[in-house]
Amino acid sequence: MSLALFDFDGTITTKDSLTDFIQFSVGKKSYYKGLLILSPLLFTYSLKLIPNNIAKEKLIAHFFKGWDVTKFEEIAAKYSLEKIDAITRPKAINKILWHKKQGHKIVIVSASIDLWLKPWCEKHNIDLIATSLEFKNSQFTGKFASKNCHGIEKVNRIHEVYRLSDFDTVYAYGDSSGDKQMLSIAGKPYFKPFR
Repeated sequence: MSLALFDFDGTITTKDSLTDFIQFSVGKKSYYKGLLILSPLLFTYSLKLIPNNIAKEKLIAHFFKGWDVTKFEEIAAKYSLEKIDAITRPKAINKILWHKKQGHKIVIVSASIDLWLKPWCEKHNIDLIATSLEFKNSQFTGKFASKNCHGIEKVNRIHEVYRLSDFDTVYAYGDSSGDKQMLSIAGKPYFKPFR
């Protein structure tokens, strides 16, 4: 059996699901107001003065901290099942279907949040490795429950779940610097293959 590892945002999709999900959840007006409030943080991040995981955690916390887990899960499932198909790249979906026909194990390995990717992955019978949010007393704390699944953390998480030596061939598909370590462990790596 072969293993096919896919990054999600930008590789399978035409836009970032994080920003798309925030707009879907709180509305465009609140989204842009939030960006204005967060502009010092985002500017600092753009200068590479703070790491990706901290900027992302603060961004998500700004919009969703204190949200009830049931409310979050309901909106995440609605977004996942009603909106994601509309932002996917046809070439990426065709490649996923090709891997399915070959009987390969297919895994989405994403820095995005598992709650809004899982329903889509389940619908398409695809495994998922992603970033998780922390909930205490059924409320989002504003923190991640796992490390941000980006860069070397993608590789770490893959090794936690799969033994690569069990597979005849490992394919990997990515589109950014955050995917390079994942691409490096594949016998057949593809960078920006669906553009």
